Amino acid sequence: MAAAGLRRSVRGAACWQLLLTLVIFSLAGEACKKVILNVPSKLEADKIIGRVNLEECFRSADLIQSGDPDFRVLSDGSVYTARAVVLSDEKRSFTIRLSDKRKQTQKEVTVLLEHQKKVLKTRHTRETVLRRAKRRWAPIPCSMQENSLGPFPLFLQQVESDAAQNYTVFYSISGRGVDQEPLNLFYIERDTGNLFCTQPVDREEYDVFDLIAYASTADGYSADLPLPLPIRVEDENDNHPVFTEAIYNFEVSESSRLGTTVGVVCATDRDEPDTMHTRLKYSILQQTPRSPGLFSVHPSTGVITTVSHYLDREVVDKYSLIMKVQDMDGQFFGLIGTSTCIITVTDSNDNAPTFRQNAYEAFVEENAFNVEILRIPVEDKDLINTANWRVNFTILKGNENGHFKISTDKETNEGVLCVVKPLNYEENHQVNLEIGVNNEAPFTRDIPRVTALNRALVTVHVRDLDEGPECTPAAQYVRIKENLAVGSKINGYKAYDPETRNGNGLRYKKLHDPKGWITIDEISGSIITSKILDREVETPKNELYNITVLAIDKDNRSCTGTLAVDIEDINDNPPEILQEYVVICKPKMGYTDILAVDPDEPVHGAPFYFSLPNTSPEISRLWSLTKVNDTAARLSYQKNAGFQEYTIPITVKDRAGQAATKLLRVNLCECTHPAQCRVTSRSAGVVLGKWAILAILLGIALLFSVLLTLVCGVLGATKGKRFPEDLAQQNLIISNTEAPGDDRVCSANGFMTQTANNSSQGFCGTVGSGMKNGGQETIEMMKGGHQTLESCRGAGHHHTLDSCRGGHTEVDNCRYTYSEWHSFTQPRLGEESIRGHTG
Repeated sequence: MAAAGLRRSVRGAACWQLLLTLVIFSLAGEACKKVILNVPSKLEADKIIGRVNLEECFRSADLIQSGDPDFRVLSDGSVYTARAVVLSDEKRSFTIRLSDKRKQTQKEVTVLLEHQKKVLKTRHTRETVLRRAKRRWAPIPCSMQENSLGPFPLFLQQVESDAAQNYTVFYSISGRGVDQEPLNLFYIERDTGNLFCTQPVDREEYDVFDLIAYASTADGYSADLPLPLPIRVEDENDNHPVFTEAIYNFEVSESSRLGTTVGVVCATDRDEPDTMHTRLKYSILQQTPRSPGLFSVHPSTGVITTVSHYLDREVVDKYSLIMKVQDMDGQFFGLIGTSTCIITVTDSNDNAPTFRQNAYEAFVEENAFNVEILRIPVEDKDLINTANWRVNFTILKGNENGHFKISTDKETNEGVLCVVKPLNYEENHQVNLEIGVNNEAPFTRDIPRVTALNRALVTVHVRDLDEGPECTPAAQYVRIKENLAVGSKINGYKAYDPETRNGNGLRYKKLHDPKGWITIDEISGSIITSKILDREVETPKNELYNITVLAIDKDNRSCTGTLAVDIEDINDNPPEILQEYVVICKPKMGYTDILAVDPDEPVHGAPFYFSLPNTSPEISRLWSLTKVNDTAARLSYQKNAGFQEYTIPITVKDRAGQAATKLLRVNLCECTHPAQCRVTSRSAGVVLGKWAILAILLGIALLFSVLLTLVCGVLGATKGKRFPEDLAQQNLIISNTEAPGDDRVCSANGFMTQTANNSSQGFCGTVGSGMKNGGQETIEMMKGGHQTLESCRGAGHHHTLDSCRGGHTEVDNCRYTYSEWHSFTQPRLGEESIRGHTG
């Protein structure tokens, strides 16, 4: 009784499955003799009962057979029950036969099934209670068969608490299947701890139930901690494998090589993964059309591949496969699923286009162009309106002169042969063409690009017509020397009649002559110079002089041609210096470069020779020429050359001796940049206008002075006042000194007053004898020619003013002192004052 108290009571057929073990004797000598498997007395169908190491016994075996129909053996040595088996108390055995067909050898393995009996002990009250080796209240592994047939309620196991030895214990459970969905699937007897299931369970819906068991005393005391009770649902092969699609659609090219992947099929099985129930194997049940077999499927991956290179879309363009998948690794008792696979064979360019006949004929009139003369049909077995069917035509021979063109009609796939350049009957009565054809897409099979079947001969017959004259070649060339005498005759443009092959009976006319230099003889076509031909006049000079000629036959049919005249150059132009006027800033610039050009051809041009011809001694003494390069020379001056404008003659000569002399104006100027001398020169050109304006302004100012003097005189007489003595000084003299001194009142421009220490030009005008009887002072202005302006007595210098109009005017410098000006103005102001009073 004590020993029984230490053990956990486990009952039911399900718990026996947990005791299933496989014992294989691994002794080398007995491996093929006997294998012992310990099994329960009741074995359900399609259940594994053990595994035999077949490789250790017979590694090269390719056929495995069971000697007992109640059991089957897989290739990996797994032993399954073929049907439900009940073992008696006696032992049961059967034989596994292993065969190698190639070596013609066979071995046998004996399998002994031993029934393991369960020994139960009951506890008696008189037995001494032994000390427990371990706790009873611990998680107990338990399982139940999926879709069990009962009877229900089905006993699973008994749980027992250690406290039950000393106390009255009551049992209860909770969890999914008890108080959670699915409700009331399990229950436990309150007093005994026996656990029962009330109905069958589907593993694919619930694969495990995690229950919690509780043990408590009558007064509610928890005798033990809650005990986890996991109940695992053992899988049964109750689900057929299912393909992921009912119909698969794949495409494969007809030119595919052996082993080309077509597609992949896939199936799923809801049974427990990684078991024989979900180990799937694929195969092809049927192919339509049946023969020949063109496809295979990998048994494990489901990959469909080609096993033949005889795919031909033009024969069969679509195949239908019935696909099968079976679990239990394809064993005959495995569950099966099927699907349909549609394989479409796509087109490849494996058929070359062919002509319907080998030779064709066409006719065309001469001189016709851009006309269609022939349509050439072809045949191609590939898919219509694809690149494998559409063709390109090529003229292989006979079109060296480019008279023909062939294209493809996209609708009919015919070749359209056209004449694009006029044909001449007199040159060739017929033309033989060789036409080739191929597809737009490249060929996929090893066949020649052009064979006897895809080329054809076309004979084009040219019909004769009565034609007009021909201007061939369109441009004819003639060479004429420049400056050829007027009336000279030269061969002109020659046309001909294509029928007679000569120019007899043709007339010629000139349609276009840019300069009107020639005339044309109407009968012979020769040209006659009507003017001197000047090559340098024609622009650009190196181009041909083109004359358009019209040739007319007796029926007034005509053609036009171009007579290209090449005017041969002669040395009729001397070199020419480009500059007319140059400015040299002294001393910053020591020279200037002189450039020359020659309109003649280079053979009559550079190198040039520059020289100073017999000139004045002054020019020869002050100026010199040196060579810079073939077209330029350097003009340099001596240090003692004065600032002025020089006129220097320069002679330039080409290599043939043509020479010309040019007078070059050179302005030797004191400046830092030539532009400054040009600005000064322009400014000097308008000085005379300023002097004229200044004279007008002075006249107006003097008039206002007289009027002011009169007004002041009248006011002074009324009030009895006189002008202060220095009035004239304040109004008429601008002094730069504190006291009357030796200031000058004349300036070079009429606006500036210089000090006594500075020399300046005199004022261009002379103040005369003063006012007499209300008259005005006399002011003499320069009006042209050489005029001497004497402004006062005294010694002075004569200067030449280039800016005065009419020539150079000499102006005497003058000197006014303060006392002289005072003695000149004071008496006159006094007279005006007296006149104001009398008035």
